[in-house]
Amino acid sequence: MTDRTSWSYLTEYDLPMDKESIKRSFANHVEYTQGKDQFSVTHEDFFQALAHAARDRISDRWNRTQRAYHERAPKRVYYLSLEFLTGRLLRDTLENLGITDPARAAIADFGLELEQVAEHEWDLGLGNGGLGRLAACFLDSMATLGIPAMGYGIRYEYGIFRQIIENGNQIEAPDHWLRYGCPWELPRFEKLYPIKFHGRVVGRREPSGRIVRDWVDTENVMAMAYDIPVPGYRNDVVNTLRLWSAKATREFELRYFNQGNYVQAVQEKNATENISRVLYPSDRVREGRELRLKQEYFFVSATLQDAIRRHHNHSNTLLDLHERAVFQLNDTHPAIAIAELMRLLVDVHAIGWDDAWNVTKRCFAYTNHTVLPEALETWPVSMVSDVLPRHMEIIFEINHRFLEEVRRRWHGDESRVTRMSIIGEGPEQYVRMAHLAIVGSFSVNGVSALHSGILSDRIFVDFAQMEPHKFNNKTNGITPRRWLGVRIKPACPAR
Repeated sequence: MTDRTSWSYLTEYDLPMDKESIKRSFANHVEYTQGKDQFSVTHEDFFQALAHAARDRISDRWNRTQRAYHERAPKRVYYLSLEFLTGRLLRDTLENLGITDPARAAIADFGLELEQVAEHEWDLGLGNGGLGRLAACFLDSMATLGIPAMGYGIRYEYGIFRQIIENGNQIEAPDHWLRYGCPWELPRFEKLYPIKFHGRVVGRREPSGRIVRDWVDTENVMAMAYDIPVPGYRNDVVNTLRLWSAKATREFELRYFNQGNYVQAVQEKNATENISRVLYPSDRVREGRELRLKQEYFFVSATLQDAIRRHHNHSNTLLDLHERAVFQLNDTHPAIAIAELMRLLVDVHAIGWDDAWNVTKRCFAYTNHTVLPEALETWPVSMVSDVLPRHMEIIFEINHRFLEEVRRRWHGDESRVTRMSIIGEGPEQYVRMAHLAIVGSFSVNGVSALHSGILSDRIFVDFAQMEPHKFNNKTNGITPRRWLGVRIKPACPAR
């Protein structure tokens, strides 16, 4: 076994932050990371070199923060969001580290201006609106406040679209933000989790008498992690944004390749990896909607497996998971995580339903982003049953038990039962993801006082009457330091 103590010096040494040190790092990255000299270097290389120099100075703090979290085993926030609109990170990183002026002076010796170099950074194409911007703001704030937290999402290959004007018309073009690579991300090849789709559910009885539901004959994909550091503002805390990329279980069918059918040889691989290909696939056709559902389940399943793995570093039981983890659902896109945690606890870890539900509903918190009933996310029961058959069973069981509780509380009020049901009735049944999120969470909030009031007084009034303690407000956040450079004193730094 490797002697980890012999490596301890790596996390005790901080790279210097002065102009000359940054200048040497910048030049070294041009030559050794980018492999360029003064005759071949480009402005893109200059950006990459400066970003790597900044990332070097994050890494020691990043490792030290994560080591402190590991040793102290604090309760962690897992922020689940289908979008993270972080924007360009170079200027923010330099400012948070407090090295904007030394970096500016360092590259000035090469005849470069910081603003010019920073313009060559592509935005991380991981979102397209307020949902993703809110998520990015929360990650920034939690790092600055020293809150142990991780963001979790999808590493889209093609993210927010680019706008091009052709002949006076606006054209939406794919945004391949990874075209030149992302200097901030680090692949974690060892963080690889299997994700299942389709298949069927079969029951069996164990010798102990326990009934087990096995999810079999599935189509599988692997989720691999890519980590991006999230530095706090001048407090030496660096949290993590972990993004999942879909990887095929097999590279390609060699049999087809040898027969000369090269397209068929890679077809399965390409179809599998489409899950993390595009932000917001078209929902005009069933295939697009199904891909969207797969995206939502893909990243929450990988996240929960990752959190459970981390939890087992400090506890040999999952009955106390809620004491060490809280999963914040940023809108309903990750709400299928409630059914997935129940599946993991009941089917995989053999925990009884009542104990599993007690843990689950104390682990989740839900942020709502819309007051329009028609905009609340729903999924056809037929589609969920096809893509995630075991989860549909679990959702039906959650709903059955919940509605029994509603009937006990309001005996004879079947109209209220219909309104509160997780399963909506119509030409075809559908799953109300907001209802699932509320039933399975201990906290429900809007993003402004007015918004939160509408949720409890109008949109989800039945739920608020049943469990008023769940409903609260969290005002939408911003990152004023981007413009004002305001220093926020950290509440509990990791060091």
